[in-house]
Amino acid sequence: MPFQKIQTEKLSTSVVRQIEQLILRGILRPGERLPSERELSDRLGVSRPSLRDAVAELQTKGLLCTRASAGVFVAEVLGSAFSPALTELFARHDEAVFDYLSFRRDIEALAAERAAGLGTDSDLAVIQKTFDRMATPTRRNPEDDAELDAQFHSAIIDASHNVVMLHMMRSMFDLLRSGVFYNRQIIFEQRTSRDALLDQHRAINDAIQDRNPDAARTAVVAHLNFVEQSLRDQNRSEANEAIARQRLDHESNAN
Repeated sequence: MPFQKIQTEKLSTSVVRQIEQLILRGILRPGERLPSERELSDRLGVSRPSLRDAVAELQTKGLLCTRASAGVFVAEVLGSAFSPALTELFARHDEAVFDYLSFRRDIEALAAERAAGLGTDSDLAVIQKTFDRMATPTRRNPEDDAELDAQFHSAIIDASHNVVMLHMMRSMFDLLRSGVFYNRQIIFEQRTSRDALLDQHRAINDAIQDRNPDAARTAVVAHLNFVEQSLRDQNRSEANEAIARQRLDHESNAN
């Protein structure tokens, strides 16, 4: 007969499974510090020895790490998505920038479509809250605007409820934050661009809040088309300026 005795699960195993799920779902983020041993054992309702066994197992799996005199942290697991050599290669070639934008356009259009159809009320509330911060008429520098932009898009990815997509795109956004693909601040430096970007994000947010998958997909595609064209215009402007400086230097030396 295909029956086996029911085994009582060790408490440490239950703790491992719960923390793994929190990391998998993106609730616990890379680099995030866990509560103290006393607080975490109280929250989980387990003894400290059981908690220590669970933490040790998660460290062995590479999901947690300990920093001297600082505590236990979620390991920086996202860095493994791209090798340092490939990251440097991306940074040296403009081709990677536009391939990256094409990739984002495909994936984020799908994510927005899924968020509009599958996102919970809480998911949509997070997206709305992030957009409200973007729309607040306060003085912000381009770096702050760019960071809010990344948070808005990340919230949509989270609301798609696909853990593979979530971790893949978080890894991509980390490279974007570090300037590997392009300098996001450039897009926010001109007032006209900032206003246009806000309108584009409003269209994305409205479609998701209205739970309209087709409109959400269309709005994301339009937004990333605008970003791509802005970068192409910037590259063309920089190339023209370099030529103009050569002419100016030549004329100055000739006189």
